[in-house]
Amino acid sequence: MVIWSQRTDTLTAADTGKSPKTEQNYSDMNVIDGLKLLYTSRVLPLEKHYLFDEFHSPPLEDSYFEAKPSILMVGQYSTGKTTFIKYLLEKEYPGMRIGPEPTTDRFIAVMHNTTEGLIPGNALVIDADRQFRQLAKFGNPFLNRLQISETNSEVLESLSFIDTPGILSGEKQRTDRGYDFTGVLQWFAERVDRIVLMFDANKLDISDEMKSAIEALRGHDDKMRIILNKADTVPPNQLMRVYGALMWSLAKVLRTPEAVRVYIGSFWDRPLEYDLNRQLFETEEQDLLNDLTTLPRDGRLRLLNDLIKRTQLAKVHALVIAELRRHMPLVLNKKQKQKELIHRLSAIYSDIRHKYGIPLSDFPAIETMKQKLQDFDFSRFHSHNKLLFRQIDEMMARDVPKLMSSIVSEQMSAPVDAYDIKGGKFDVLNREPFGYLKGEGWDAGADGTAQWIVEKSRHTYDKVFATLSPVNGKISSVRVKAEMIKSKLPNSTLNKIYRLSDVDRDGLLDADEYALAMHLMAIKLDGHDLPLALPPHLVPPSKRTTKL
Repeated sequence: MVIWSQRTDTLTAADTGKSPKTEQNYSDMNVIDGLKLLYTSRVLPLEKHYLFDEFHSPPLEDSYFEAKPSILMVGQYSTGKTTFIKYLLEKEYPGMRIGPEPTTDRFIAVMHNTTEGLIPGNALVIDADRQFRQLAKFGNPFLNRLQISETNSEVLESLSFIDTPGILSGEKQRTDRGYDFTGVLQWFAERVDRIVLMFDANKLDISDEMKSAIEALRGHDDKMRIILNKADTVPPNQLMRVYGALMWSLAKVLRTPEAVRVYIGSFWDRPLEYDLNRQLFETEEQDLLNDLTTLPRDGRLRLLNDLIKRTQLAKVHALVIAELRRHMPLVLNKKQKQKELIHRLSAIYSDIRHKYGIPLSDFPAIETMKQKLQDFDFSRFHSHNKLLFRQIDEMMARDVPKLMSSIVSEQMSAPVDAYDIKGGKFDVLNREPFGYLKGEGWDAGADGTAQWIVEKSRHTYDKVFATLSPVNGKISSVRVKAEMIKSKLPNSTLNKIYRLSDVDRDGLLDADEYALAMHLMAIKLDGHDLPLALPPHLVPPSKRTTKL
């Protein structure tokens, strides 16, 4: 880690530009502590002085910087958001509900804990150690729809997920949720590392509420990823038409010149309805998981990037407030002057833009700003404080580059696997022979025979096993794979079945292990979940070290 130091001036909310200089020592400080100190000593004084939180978002707390990387799931109901989280974790979590109609009617933060359970929203927002305290501002109607689902999953040791209520369409979208839904989405969007917009390949209509939700996420395009889910249910000759229709619809809503990355696949464990695009789905899934695996490593860069964006907005906001204060009379006609200034806000933006060379895109939305200004007494505003603005300029010119170097150095000095995501689908897809582009190079092992619960269908499995040309009583992974994919189950699911069946871990399947694989496939095709580990009663007798 690079150790860096810097002298800086600090201010309180009551500072007027004449505060004494105080030395802040940045040495012996990790990146997270450096980010927190930059914010509290440089940015927060500016925010407080110019009432930033009353116009935009509340001050950042320490828990914001210390939280694990997180993924916000957004989409219309029944697009597969909850199923996607279960698919990655390879397990259910408390509070999870899946169905064709709107089932997730609340915001659920899926997080790690060795003890599983649910924490309701009202208890959550009073916990100073968590990053959700500021959500209390959305009121009890929202807090009754907020909870944390804690579950013991290796994946959640590196990532957290925010599942959201299914966005409504048609007549349903006229239902009043009772709280500021888009405001909550904006709050989360500012704090997460990825925003996953999920669409069902069978219903691409973007409802009015979905448009409002996407507009609420605008400004965070770098975090956004799109998933075209349930793609296996669309005939292969129609899939590209569906993809094109989605891109056309998104272009009208997102209004960005760059093409948004859309991942095509079916993120569930059901048999593929049309498996001609199996290789495409496999590649797309691997690309998406590769993208998600960068989050732990890039988390500090994201925090710095978001801090820079917040700083830029805070500076522009402060310039606007100071300019409005400059034009206010001392005594007479204050109300009339306020109305005039609000009406002239566009011209004030233009003056600031030309005077300070600030891009128009850095300014807050003008109509939103006008609406919020209606409720303020401009005499509360402060005039231009040179010291506060100088601190921001010094931070951007000197402190940010030094902190960037610290982040890079910290990454380089970390162990190779320090940022790896372990468990769930992140493990399965890297295993032979069903991992991405896997299937060759296995060693032989010992033979074995068995008598156990699988015996009831053993005669059928043995007939097929004999046709696969076993050598020394075993068949290679390549031959097993060719037979197993006939089930049309996803590769990741078949990988898990193969891993459970290869009891002696020699890379080959004997007759017992092959019969076990067929038995597990039958269980999955019947709609049951696979075990995380092979239970004792399914282990072939020849592989058991002790009797049951």
